[in-house]
This record gives sequence, structure tokens and C-alpha cells, in this order.
Amino acid sequence: MRKQVLVSVDRGETRVALMEATGAPAAAPRRSRSRAAAAGTATATASRARPAALNDGWRVAELYLERRGNRSIVGNIYKGRVDNVLPGLEAAFVDIGLDKNGFLHVDEIVMPGVEVARRGRVGSKGKTIGELLKPGQEVVVQVVKDPLKTKGARLSMDLTVAGRYMVYTPTGEGIGVSKRLDDKERERLRREARGLELHGGGAIVRTAAHGAKRADFERELEYLFKLHEVLKKRVEESSAPSMVFQEADLSVRVVRDIFSADFEKAIVDDEQQHHRLVSFFSRTAPELVDRVELWQESKPLFEAWDVEKVIDGLMSKRVDLPSGGYLLIDYAEALTVIDVNSGSFVGRGKQARLEDTITRTNLEAADEVVRQLRLRDIGGIIVIDFIDMARAKNREAVLKTLRKALDEDRTKTFTAEISKLGLVEMTRQNVTEGVREIMSRPCPTCQGEGVIKSEETIAIEFERQLREIASRAPNKTEAFLVQVNPRVSSKFTGDGARVLHALEEETGKVFHFEGSEGLPLDHFAITMDGSRQEIEERAIPFKEGDEVLVNIVEPHMYEVDDAVAKIDGYIISVVNGGRFVGTKKLVRIEEAGRTAAVATLLDVEGAGDGEGDEDADSLESKPRRRGRRGGRRRSAVKAEATSE
Repeated sequence: MRKQVLVSVDRGETRVALMEATGAPAAAPRRSRSRAAAAGTATATASRARPAALNDGWRVAELYLERRGNRSIVGNIYKGRVDNVLPGLEAAFVDIGLDKNGFLHVDEIVMPGVEVARRGRVGSKGKTIGELLKPGQEVVVQVVKDPLKTKGARLSMDLTVAGRYMVYTPTGEGIGVSKRLDDKERERLRREARGLELHGGGAIVRTAAHGAKRADFERELEYLFKLHEVLKKRVEESSAPSMVFQEADLSVRVVRDIFSADFEKAIVDDEQQHHRLVSFFSRTAPELVDRVELWQESKPLFEAWDVEKVIDGLMSKRVDLPSGGYLLIDYAEALTVIDVNSGSFVGRGKQARLEDTITRTNLEAADEVVRQLRLRDIGGIIVIDFIDMARAKNREAVLKTLRKALDEDRTKTFTAEISKLGLVEMTRQNVTEGVREIMSRPCPTCQGEGVIKSEETIAIEFERQLREIASRAPNKTEAFLVQVNPRVSSKFTGDGARVLHALEEETGKVFHFEGSEGLPLDHFAITMDGSRQEIEERAIPFKEGDEVLVNIVEPHMYEVDDAVAKIDGYIISVVNGGRFVGTKKLVRIEEAGRTAAVATLLDVEGAGDGEGDEDADSLESKPRRRGRRGGRRRSAVKAEATSE
């Protein structure tokens, strides 16, 4: 698998994209460590990236996004104070200086020389969490999971200091090797790391250490030891709650964790950030300095590699498959559900069979599902609803494809078998917010539910409120002016105002409506009450003889030659206006009612050329009678009508 890393730095955010393509990695230029280290001292000698072969099968595999003031705190170390201990949950809440207390489980408590009673260990003689921690006690903890939604950060007392090749654990024991490496390489790395001086702690050899030598480990351990000494000094000098160690920023963190000899290059579009990465590799992996390039083309880096299109697509629930099928991704609080649909794919060839069509769609879906999990950084419980397959070998082939694709995923996952219903249940570690969560916010109208009440439902609710208001109103109050969205009031005034007349007959009161399309659907307010004459004076926008400039929006439903204009839900029927739909015309109000009016066209001969906007401009300068809207006079009544 060929891999590259793109780093784009803007004023407000840093974005990192991991690119992948099929095939063997291309050989990168190499030079001696002494020359590489010398090159790292100045960005002027950096190689320049050129947009060659951008469409050579590359696609975005993972995306990382970090904004200023909203950085991930995973890896940060804090000196905190225990706020509360809950033996029933075997956990404690620790104040680390954030809005919400962090969550420290008993399994994450590490104290030198103290045995801890772990969860699920029957007959354990270790100390319970109530014996280990007390409210007000100061502890040093590290964030292992960002605060997500309503939950605070997940904490651990098993501190780690990460380097490029190794992770140093001051309270650990021995040396472990990443299981993501093959057995042969793991054994070689164990031999290289055997006998390293760890100052009483432990270490984990990372996946990025593939091909590393003992000298690399020794050099990096010296750096990690110095970091640990600085950390201990800060802990002694700081008062709780406070941060004593901050993890590196996004670009350094991602490149440090994933960039290795398997990557062809890392391309950076910011000169300062490029210098930081070159300096970092000069200290940790000089042989990789030549693979860090500076993007200096006029076209933005992410646009040149089509990353922007991928980012835009992350907000959509639907993901199309090559054959014509598609995925639907539904997010919920407890889990994420991914539904596989065949869509327009009906098989190929005259001999195509249903089982073959379904299997091919599922195979494509298995690969794309993993790609979307990585792109969107979906974590927690995940349920994939594949299309039902009759043959066991086909189900096995789909599951094999899914697991093979997951091998490229660095995040921990667990996958169950395909059930008889075609469902696959899996879990994926959820550490930080995904790109989708960072880029979006809940809709203020639907509060993230994705649906809102219909106009009919809201109208029925308002009808109940109007009955209640009318029953409590004094006898002298004859009418009410109600402010609502025109789409809601149309449920009262439509169909011959049948609903409105029934409500008025039942309550003995008269109701007039006003409002504009800009109002929320659930907006409801009584803006005026009083005598029938007072309310009509305020509510009916026009009088007979008023001349109004209107936008004719649609043909009349019953009269073929007539048309309809609308002003904030008030309907104006324009006699002989059918041929002027879509244009602005000056009309005279002939009849004005509570919910609708009848008007005739003025100066039709001058408007016969059909140029609505030009006619409107010329007509506005002509003297006309002033219309009224909401009890106030104005020189011209203009309406940009909107169709329902």
C-alpha cells in the first residue's frame, strides 16, 4: 500500500490527510544522516513538492482536524484533585481544571508498591478505590480520551511519554512490541531492545519503529528521560488543578505516530510548520528528512489532491458505491447504524443472479464502510446491515473483506460474525471527536433530531391555544390578531377557511393572522386584541383601490386565465394575470378580505413585452395610491412572494 501525508495549515485550523493508493511504495531519495541533519537547520534548503501524478489512484483514507482554542487534550498530563469517589461505580471524579471533571476508573489507578483490586477479579486482596483515593487528594493523571458530548475526559494514572519509536512508561515494567507488526519484525525488535536501561520503568516499541536499530532506541530514550525529568519537576512546582505536560500539536503528533519508511512523502503547505517537521525528523529519524516537502504551488494543497471534495461529503448520510449501490449512515447517541442498499445496481449480463448481485454490492460496501469509519472517525458500537445473503461462503467472503480492510485501521476494533439477519456488530475505540462533529453543530430548529413538527401538527396545537385564550378573554374582546408563520396560518385559512370559521363559531371570537416566512414554524404570539373593527383595521393589509407592486408566482387553481400573488401569506388573485406568472406587475385591489384579495392589472399594454423586472422599475416611478400594511402607510408595497 502506497501512502502519503498532506498537512494544510490555516489561520484557524490545521488539517492532516492520510492518502493511500494500491501498489508498492515508491523508492524515496536517501542521504546520509549528517547531510540530513544539516538540511534540517534551515527551511531554505527544503525540497519543493510538485503536483505530479495527483490522480494516480490516490484517495483520502483518514482525516484529522484541529482548531485553535479547541485542541485535543489526549496525552496531556495534569496535576488534579479528587473531587468525589464513588465505590458503586469503582471510579473517582477528578478536577483537572476543565469545565467537567475527568473520570478515573479503578482499572486506571497505578500506585508503586500498592496492589489494586481490579474489576472482575473475584477474591482480589488489593485495596478498593475507597481506600486508595480520598476527596481532596492530589493525583497526577493523563487524558486517554477527550471529553465527548456530556461526558468528561477519561483519565489514567499509568502515565506515558511518547516518542517516535517508543513510548516510555515510568510506572511500567519490561519492553513490549506493537502487535501490528509481523512476527518476524517483532522478534527482531525484541532483540534490538533487549537490555535497554529504562530507569526502573517500562517501554512499548511502536509500529513506526519498523526497521529501527538499537542506536535509534538509545538515542530516543535519552530524549524521553529528559522529558520525564521535566515532567516530575513541574509536578513538584505546580498546584492542583493544573496542566503539567501538553501533547504536541496535530501535525507533529500525526506525523510522529504514522510516518515511516513505508510513506513516500509528507507534503506541507506552511513554511513554519514544514520547518518544525524537518527539525523533528532531524532529531528522531534523519533518514526521513528528505521525504518532507514544502508545497509552493498557487493551487491550494487540499484542492490539488481533491481532499476538499471528500471533506464536503462527510456531512452527507449517503455514500455511493461504484456499482450503483449506496450506504446510509445514521448516527445515534448509543451507536451508529450503516445500511447497505443495492440502489440502481441490478447485476450485469444476461446470466446475472440475485445472489451474485447482492454479494457484489456487499463486497463493495464492506470496503467502503471501513473507509468511512476511518474518514469520519466513527467510534463506539457500530451495526452494519448488509443485504441478506443465502450462501454461507458469500457471507464469509464479505466478512473476510471487512476484516482485511480493518487491518489498515490504526484504531482498535472488534468485529463479530455476520448474523442470520445479515447484521455485523462491531466496536471501534472512540478517543477524540471526528471531523464531522468538529465541523458541525446541532440544528437549532430540530435540535439534532433531523425532523420537525409538520405545519398541520403545529396548527392543531395553536388551535387548542386559541380556544384556551378565547375562553379566558373578557366579553368586550371581540377579536385577536395572531402572529404565526404563513405556512401555519394557511392551515386555518385554506380550503375556504373551513377550520377558521369552525373555530370562530365555537369560541364566539374573530381571529386574524399576520406574519412572514422568516418566522419559525412554531412561533405563536397574540400581538393585539380588541374590537372587531380595530383588529380588521390593523390586520387587513389593503383596501379597495390600493395599487400594489406584486410578484405573480403561480397560476390560479380554478380560473385558467387568472394568477396568484402572495404577500406574507396574504393571497391576491390577479384577474387575467395567468400569462404574467414569474413577473412583477402593478395591480389595483378591487376586493379586500381577511385572508385574500382580488386585483386587476394596471397598464397591461405597457407590460406586454414580458420583461417583468424592467416594467417594474418603470412602474415604480408612477404616482399611485398608498397601500397600508400593519396600520402604517408607506409609499410602495413591494412583495417578493414565495410559493408554498
